[in-house]
Amino acid sequence: MAARPELARKVLLYWMDGMVAFIAVAFTIMLFSLAAIGTLSPGRAFLVGVLLLAQFAMFPFVLRAAYDDKPRPTVLLAVSGLAMLVSIMLIPPGLGTSTWEIVAGLWLAGLAINVRWRVSVAFGVVLAAITVPLAVYVSEMGLFVALVGEGVTLVITPLAMWLWVWLWRTIRDAHESQEAKSRLAVAEERLRFARDLHDLLGHSLSVISIKSELAAKLSAKDTARAAGEMSQVRELAGGALAEVQAAVEGYRSLDLSLELATVRATLEAAGARCTVEASTDDLSPAARALLAWAVREGATNILKHSTATRCAITIDRGVLEMRNNGVKGPQRSTGSGLRGLSERLTAAGGTFSASVTDSDSGEFLLRAAVPA
Repeated sequence: MAARPELARKVLLYWMDGMVAFIAVAFTIMLFSLAAIGTLSPGRAFLVGVLLLAQFAMFPFVLRAAYDDKPRPTVLLAVSGLAMLVSIMLIPPGLGTSTWEIVAGLWLAGLAINVRWRVSVAFGVVLAAITVPLAVYVSEMGLFVALVGEGVTLVITPLAMWLWVWLWRTIRDAHESQEAKSRLAVAEERLRFARDLHDLLGHSLSVISIKSELAAKLSAKDTARAAGEMSQVRELAGGALAEVQAAVEGYRSLDLSLELATVRATLEAAGARCTVEASTDDLSPAARALLAWAVREGATNILKHSTATRCAITIDRGVLEMRNNGVKGPQRSTGSGLRGLSERLTAAGGTFSASVTDSDSGEFLLRAAVPA
């Protein structure tokens, strides 16, 4: 699922690694060909090849430093820059002018994603001043044509690389923002529940404490009044217990419509296209709460145990069906979450099932029915 930042990072990095490896192989083949036909001496071909491969080998480390927000790879940039300058001075005319563009542009791209743009522009001007005269001298093309060709390459390559890094950081920041919002929501809910408990129990426990002390003092003087005080203490404790039970029950209840919207947004953020068709107007509050728990547990099961790319949620006449693909390998035994959900539905008079329906596509079906 490309929306997951770690997977997006791997895709972007491996794609660039593959491109650099392809360029390195192509250059090596060209150098061997030039040496074989006598255009280039074996010693010079070997030296140019070593310099180019050194620059290409250092590029993935330069790239990862930018992606992982590590300290600037100053030493690697300096060494690879030196290798780049020497190699373009030794590259023979037989390789064509595009060689200077690629080699210089690749190094400038690594620089652009690790330093400020003003530094990149300054180095780009210097590289253009080196490569443009070489292109004019080797190919005998006009100065304007060489300037445009070299200049465009030295602009597009670093800009494209910078856009890749910007894309990755945008995905990462969006994911971290989503996680921060989830943590904030949990923290706010905990604070709300703590405030509710304080409001419910603070007064009751204070009164219980005072009356208990009074009953203890009266126990030796006026047993009848002490018994009356303790009777009030018992009533206060029972009332406080009932209030706490009601608060906890309300805290644990779920809103079905809100849960459907949350699950859909969560699954789509994880890269799974989610469709929801729900008819819930005729359901009782208890039935809606049961189905909300089933939807939440079903989504958790999808995220933890599959690589789903699609999910369909339907609710009709009190029957919930959640279908998703992406279940790989042999089916494991039912986890504690689904087992607890099954027990909850069964105790309420409903039914529950969860199993793979198509092993080829990895389709999984969770079905929960609540009593009418």
